[in-house]
Amino acid sequence: MRMLFYAHSGLRYLVLLMGLIAVAYFAYGLATKRPVDKSVRIIGSSFAGLLDTQILLGIILLGAGWPFYPALWGHLVMMLLAAGLAHALLVVNRRRPNPGYLLPLIAVAGALVLVIGGILAIGRSLVGTTPIGG
Repeated sequence: MRMLFYAHSGLRYLVLLMGLIAVAYFAYGLATKRPVDKSVRIIGSSFAGLLDTQILLGIILLGAGWPFYPALWGHLVMMLLAAGLAHALLVVNRRRPNPGYLLPLIAVAGALVLVIGGILAIGRSLVGTTPIGG
């Protein structure tokens, strides 16, 4: 079970890195008014997929009997909101007749803010571990 915890804990770095890459790409595309191509969908889907994997690992970890403490409620709610926001806005953008960069930028940036809040809600650091569970 500890290995699952380390996988969940370590995956946050990939989620944060992919989020930063996506925000930079979408902001650049918006600022330069580049035409939208399939890379917008690929980058957005990559971020959402990593976020979904992170949530799935967290739920499996709790289901496997990892100790539950009250701060995990805030963590869980913020992560689910982050995934919901990312998915909703990315789907809306994809279904538009002329997809753009603004909605994916809002989706990923908003999700990143919620993810960071969720990480901090359980006393973790963005760049290391704390004594709680790790």
